[in-house]
Amino acid sequence: MPLILADNPFLRVTLTNFFFFLSMNAFILLPLHITSLGGTEVEVGVVMGLYNAVGIVCQPLVGPWVDALGRRPFMLLGVGLALAAALFAAAAPAIGVLALVRVLQGLAFSCFFVANYSYVIDIVEPGRRGWALGIYGVAGLVGTAIAPLLGEWTIRRHGFRPLFMLAAGVMVVAGSLVWGLREREREGSPPVRGFPWERGGLAEVFQLSMAVIFFFGLGAGTIFVFLPTFAEHLGVRALALFYTAYSLSAIGVRVFGGRLSDIHGRRAVIVPSMFAQTGATALLAAVAFSVSRASSTPVVPVLFLTGLLAGGAHGFLYPGLAALVTDHTPETRRGVVVGIFSAVFLAGQTTGAFVFGYVAHAIGYAFMWTGLTSLLFLGSALALKLEGK
Repeated sequence: MPLILADNPFLRVTLTNFFFFLSMNAFILLPLHITSLGGTEVEVGVVMGLYNAVGIVCQPLVGPWVDALGRRPFMLLGVGLALAAALFAAAAPAIGVLALVRVLQGLAFSCFFVANYSYVIDIVEPGRRGWALGIYGVAGLVGTAIAPLLGEWTIRRHGFRPLFMLAAGVMVVAGSLVWGLREREREGSPPVRGFPWERGGLAEVFQLSMAVIFFFGLGAGTIFVFLPTFAEHLGVRALALFYTAYSLSAIGVRVFGGRLSDIHGRRAVIVPSMFAQTGATALLAAVAFSVSRASSTPVVPVLFLTGLLAGGAHGFLYPGLAALVTDHTPETRRGVVVGIFSAVFLAGQTTGAFVFGYVAHAIGYAFMWTGLTSLLFLGSALALKLEGK
């Protein structure tokens, strides 16, 4: 296995992605720890939201440095920050410390992801990039799926501190894999003269593709944040089927359909996937209007179908859009573009969580899902204007 990893940098970086996000997603259950320490829903929201907030701000700033200094140093920095965060969480169980933990994790994610994703783009030619980014992403999805199950088992038997120590141990494995990565010498690595917008980054933000990415993030974030409370509102207890359908669909389309965007073009995959995501939220709107808590209408099959549609859309859209925005980007600017791409996606997710929380509270889930569907339809219409096939 070490020889295989040494001869195959793509396999090594993909395994690194798996272990990094397996460790990070052990903190999905952190809200339970916060409430056990006496925290309120407001404190849960603030502490958990710090992660995305730091990512939105830092990823565009990290990108130029990744281009200037290389991918591997920032992967190591990300792993080190994440390891420190896990150890802090284990050593000092207090809500203020957990807020610091989430800030460190936001910084860790920003450094690691921009560098790691850029590294994959560097080593894979454009003709296989859609497939490669899809397979690479599957590793992160599998880690994300396993982490809550492993975390729940650990918490029930041993508590939160052993969970955080386990997360630290897994991060050490990720670090050992990064340590063995070799980065080729790059010609013309630019010095960092300023912020991304001084180096063309602001122009990247206003590209049509970035608007489509924002709408994609808006849909994905809103579905994940509000589906649990929506299901509870309807009296549904079997919500795990949605997440199973979502994960299996996202993984399936990447494994079996990952070459489609390489063969037929990015736009040919992005456009139908945006409409599929819109269809998923339209189904939720229809359920919200037609089903009540006292209704005998079966809801679980619709949620399962929603999971298949939304998961399949996610499975195609993330690698497809990432390949689209980097296909014609020179190696010396890929970190900038990846940082902006990820920040725009996170901004969409965060906007959905904040805005539609107020909408659902004020006028109900039916109008919330309808409003989201309308916005995603707009995003799908914008996708039709993307250049290429």
